[in-house]
This record gives sequence, structure tokens and C-alpha cells, in this order.
Amino acid sequence: MRYLNYINGQWKEPSTGEYRENLSPHNGAKLGEFPSSAAADLQEAAAAAKQAFPAWKKLSFQQRAAYLQKAAAILKANIQEVGQDLIKEEGKTFTEGMGEANRAVSILEYFAAEARQPLGQVIPSANAETFLYTSRTPLGPVGLITPWNFPIAIPVWKMAPALIYGNTVVIKPADLTPKSVYHVMKAFDEAGLPAGVVNCVFGRGSVIGNELVKHPDIKAISFTGSNQVGRQIQMQAIESGKKVQMEMGGKNPLIVLADADLERAVEIAVGGAFKSTGQKCTATSRVIVEEGIYEAFRDRLVERAKGLKIGDPLDETNYIGPAVSKAQRDGVLEMIEVGKAEATLLCGGEIPAEEELQNGFYVQPTVFENVPQDARIAREEIFGPVIALFKAKDYNEAVKMANDTEYGLSAAICTNNLTMAHRFIEDAEVGLVHVNSETAGTEPQLPFGGNKNSSTGSREQGKSAIEFYTEVKTVYMDRM
Repeated sequence: MRYLNYINGQWKEPSTGEYRENLSPHNGAKLGEFPSSAAADLQEAAAAAKQAFPAWKKLSFQQRAAYLQKAAAILKANIQEVGQDLIKEEGKTFTEGMGEANRAVSILEYFAAEARQPLGQVIPSANAETFLYTSRTPLGPVGLITPWNFPIAIPVWKMAPALIYGNTVVIKPADLTPKSVYHVMKAFDEAGLPAGVVNCVFGRGSVIGNELVKHPDIKAISFTGSNQVGRQIQMQAIESGKKVQMEMGGKNPLIVLADADLERAVEIAVGGAFKSTGQKCTATSRVIVEEGIYEAFRDRLVERAKGLKIGDPLDETNYIGPAVSKAQRDGVLEMIEVGKAEATLLCGGEIPAEEELQNGFYVQPTVFENVPQDARIAREEIFGPVIALFKAKDYNEAVKMANDTEYGLSAAICTNNLTMAHRFIEDAEVGLVHVNSETAGTEPQLPFGGNKNSSTGSREQGKSAIEFYTEVKTVYMDRM
């Protein structure tokens, strides 16, 4: 089946007339053809967003919320198809794929409910005759560049706040997972969203993303992806005076103290590192264990990793699906080879031998120990099912190791000591802290974002989303 761009309320063929096959990472099955668009298609979408902005801005919050609520209901009614298409194109397991599809519904519902929340503040003036307050205004047309690893949740958590606060949208989805965003566009179309309010252009980032970032009518850019691409986008956007929001990489640590429940800590490490095949910016990639329980933890972790079932993500009994593409799988394998020269391989590190997996992009869950702090596998984001295991003599050494990274997205600790948990919350140089839970995992009502080189500061999701998608207007009103 051939799918089209969504521009100005219409499904439109790309000006190039060219399409790209969307393929399953499990077995290479064809999932449809999506546009390989040109800069001209993006320009048309930006013009549509600009034209639609004044009328959309003038709608009440409740009127805008009604469209989000209706789109959420449409997605929910089709959740089986939406979730299974996500699983087929991204490779997430059944539980994770269906969970993400339902999460997109929840995000739309959450931001629809924000239509009834306060927008500003009333602040006392030094002058008794002056009424002071703040309000918020939308930015205008905004550009969204979204990744393949959360192909429906991240697009929706950018689109929903942008729309409820009165902006119009042009989105460039990831090349590898276009169908998930197609379902969102279809839901908005069926919800009757006014023409031009949301626009979607499929195509390569070097063409569509570049044009979106430099287009003069796009007032802000929100990007999630790699640090290398993010920094390039950030510089381009700043040069053209755009507001910019970047969510990028992570090298997330899990500390396991000697007082922790060993079995639960192992499950937290396994889930954080190996779910989604490790393809999360919040995935656990470093596990730092206090020396008193190191050997027991290591042995149980390796046993669990070896026992994880790998295979077809539509089979609900499988724990690990494929990497999203051959290039992604090969990049992980390359880093594993680097790790073999730097550290001790305890398990995994290969392509599974099962014949039925040979047409997919699978990697065994992998654990290393004796990893130097300056090793590449200790410092670089791998984005695959790989754990670097470390031994620490005590909490102080563990937290020092945890913070020894350019990234600062997420961190977790396993402990039954409330004092140590609170110390870690203060000491961890990250934007997200988990106590006795995985480094991965967020809820839509809470801010999401990191420190250091993981983010540019402004947070996504929750009530914090308003900070990026609006500007504050301060009002002085005096009596005559």
C-alpha cells in the first residue's frame, strides 16, 4: 500500500513522485511505501501551517481540546491496528508496542484536560491602582523532528502540547517508522482538525529536516534524536532566531547497594537494559554494584540474560525483539567488538543462531565486566542490549562513577536505605531519578528531560511543556 503526506488537510503525493519501502526489522516484510519528499513539499506544509495559525490561535482552549479528545478516541478505537503496526515497523515486543500505542492516547487526553488549567499569574503591584498579571501566547508554526525508537509516543507528546497551546504543526517523522505517525495524522484528519493545523511530510532528514529547521515561517524546533544531529540542528535554529528544544542521548547508570533486594535489583537491571532491545535514550547501560554483593548479582544477571527469549515481537512470549534496522544492529555489534578488546565478555555479543531469526536484525543480550572507566563502552551511547558492569567499594565511589559521563538523562538506585536513596536523589547529575525502579519509564503528567549533553534545558511533557510552546506576556493595567 502507498501512503501520502498530509498537508493543509489533504493527503498529497510527494512532488518527487518517489517513495521508500517501509520494512519489518523482524523478517524484512514490506509494510507499505512512504513518500521521499522534497524541500518543496515541506515549504507547502509550512505555508499551510502559517495560514492556519491565526484562526487556530483564536479558538478557545476548550475548542482546541475537543479536537484532541476526539483524536484520542479515534486512536483508542483502532488501538489494535495502531499497536501492531508499531510493533511490525519498530520491532518492539507486543507488550511494549501496545503499551506505547495506549500511551499516545493517554497523552492526548492529558493535554486536552490542560485546557481547563490556569495559564498565568496575578501578582501584586507596588501601585494600588495597578492590576498586574501574566498570560501566555503561542509561538506560531512549530517544527517537530521525531525519532524511530518511540514512533508514536514522542510525536504525540510534542504535537499535543503544541496544539493545545495554540500553535500549528509541521512534523517530520523518522524514516524507519513512518506508519505510526500516519495513524496519528489519520486520527486528526478524522477528528476534523482545521486544514493546515497539523501537517506531516515524510522523507529524509537531510532534505526535509534541514528545510524545516531553516524555514523562516517555522518559529521553533523540537527535536529528539542523536547528539550529533541535535547539535547541528541547534546551531542552525539559533542562527535563524528560532526557539529550540533538544532531547538527545544518555549513558544511564543503575547503582545497586549491598542492602538491596538482589532478585528485584536484577530484574530492574534486565528490564532497563534489555526491553526495547536497549533502544531507549533512558535505557540502563551501566550497572554499578557494591562489592559485597557484586559476584552474586553478576551471576544472577548473566543467568537471566542468557534465559531471555528472543524473537518475533508479535509473539507475546518473547522478551527481546530485533534492532530497528540493519545499520542499527551492525552499529551495536561493532561496539560489542570494541568492548571485547576493552573488557571481559560474560554473555551474549552475537547474532542469535536460530534459523527463523536470520532475516531479522537481532542481537543477543550482552553483559561485560572489568570495564575501565575510560572504555568506549563505558562512555559512548550504544543504543542496544548491552550492559557494562562495574564494582564499587561503597556508595561514594558508586555515585562518583555514575556521574562520570557527559550525559545526564536518567539514573536509578536500588536500596532499602531511605537515607541513601535521598542522598542519591541529591547527588545524581541527571534530570530523571528512579529509586528501586528502571532508569527507563516516564509518565505523561511529569516533566521529561536531562542535564549536561542529554538536553538543552527545557522540559517536555506535563505542565512544563507550556514553557517551550508559549511565550509569557506581562500585563500592567491601570485605572483611568
